[in-house]
Amino acid sequence: MKVATIGFFDGVHLGHQHLIRQVVAEAHRRGATSAVVTFGSHPRTVITTTPMPLLTTPAEKQSLLLSCGIDEIINLDFTPQLSQMSAHDFMQQILRHQHAVDTLIIGYDHRFGHNRSETFDDYVRYGQSLSIDVIRAEAFTLDGQAVSSSRIRHLLQDDGDIATANRLLGHPYTLSGTVVEGYRRGHIIGFPTANLRADESKLLPHDGVYSIEADTPYGTFDGMLNIGLNPTYNNTDRTVEAHLFDFNHQLYGQHISLRLYHHIRNEQPFGRDRDTITRLMAQRRNAI
Repeated sequence: MKVATIGFFDGVHLGHQHLIRQVVAEAHRRGATSAVVTFGSHPRTVITTTPMPLLTTPAEKQSLLLSCGIDEIINLDFTPQLSQMSAHDFMQQILRHQHAVDTLIIGYDHRFGHNRSETFDDYVRYGQSLSIDVIRAEAFTLDGQAVSSSRIRHLLQDDGDIATANRLLGHPYTLSGTVVEGYRRGHIIGFPTANLRADESKLLPHDGVYSIEADTPYGTFDGMLNIGLNPTYNNTDRTVEAHLFDFNHQLYGQHISLRLYHHIRNEQPFGRDRDTITRLMAQRRNAI
């Protein structure tokens, strides 16, 4: 027996977590396996060929899904052929025959299959013919509003409102990657920096300076992050550049992860931000 839900789950935000908790609870009630059916590529990039900046890389998404207590992650390739499947055929061929799903929990506003006009009642009817119980999930709202990946993308990309985005995500927004060689001019002004080559699919928040917590091979450090053209050096290329407090190690070629917490200001040369960031990070830890 397998209880599953379907979605891209970009960001694995509070709304996703609420849905997955219902899947896990129903699976426990039935003595079944809980599963998430998801996709390696965002459906919009396949259907419209328009790039879609992601809130989570595939590895980040998998880690977050597993942290919700799910037993199994079923990763499908979202191909043009798959996008043309009807909901009935998807339920029959993919869910029932390939993955033995016998209970499907659908997000309250979720649609799948080529015919987007199909309703929840249609899914129930298909399920009855395929021996799949179809259950509508309870809706989730925060402060009276729905939580969605598109809303979080807007907060990050257009506003740089990292605090609200983190609240909707239920976890800090993260940028990870390899430290690459930059212009090597940070030491001259007393602000040595690490230039991060982040995953190209990952959404970069609005240009500006952010407080961060950095996981490095040498431990976790507070710091500041500049995203943008970096006017400290009059750069013309957009960069992701971190300055870690009280850090005296070499990071070139190393993998680091940056958790973003506060938008300090719009992009300007690095300067008198350390006291502000230290105070904000202390307040955050005291509140935990």
